[in-house]
Amino acid sequence: MNTSKRSVSLFELFKGFATIGLLGFGGVAVMARHVIVEQYKWLSEKEYATILGMGQVLPGANVVNASVVIGDRFQGPKGSIVCVLGIMVLPIIILLLFAMLYDQFGQLPAVSVALTGAGAAAAGMVLATGLKMAIKVKLDLAGWLIVGFAILGVVVLRVSMVYVVLALIPTALIVTAWLGKK
Repeated sequence: MNTSKRSVSLFELFKGFATIGLLGFGGVAVMARHVIVEQYKWLSEKEYATILGMGQVLPGANVVNASVVIGDRFQGPKGSIVCVLGIMVLPIIILLLFAMLYDQFGQLPAVSVALTGAGAAAAGMVLATGLKMAIKVKLDLAGWLIVGFAILGVVVLRVSMVYVVLALIPTALIVTAWLGKK
């Protein structure tokens, strides 16, 4: 389903990305997928995965990078600006408030325990979203080979994700072209 023809207003974009920013505790990727693909249906699962993947290979936060592309798709440069503002402004205000509270109460043992639990919950949310996306995208042989190479590089060989992604870009192009000729 190609949803890029649908018109999405600047207000809708701001509201959607503000929701992502406000509810994306522990990382916004989980909430971004939910809002963009499931709630508003702005993009299909495959379109979202493609844009998020593009956002990951660019410098900066992947969902912020994706917000620029999505905003541009629906409203041009103004849409990009509105999406970035939506995803960033309210969380920055909240972050500043939390930083002031942490400065006052961060030395308490209960705060340390709470932050450890929040980190574990965030990791679980990221894993669940990755699995949900992988199931729905329906990878072909080339896609599964690239996933396998990524797992091999990061999990087995313990290579930094940056180097794995940089190596996988040309590898994905070569594997896709090679398998496409068969």
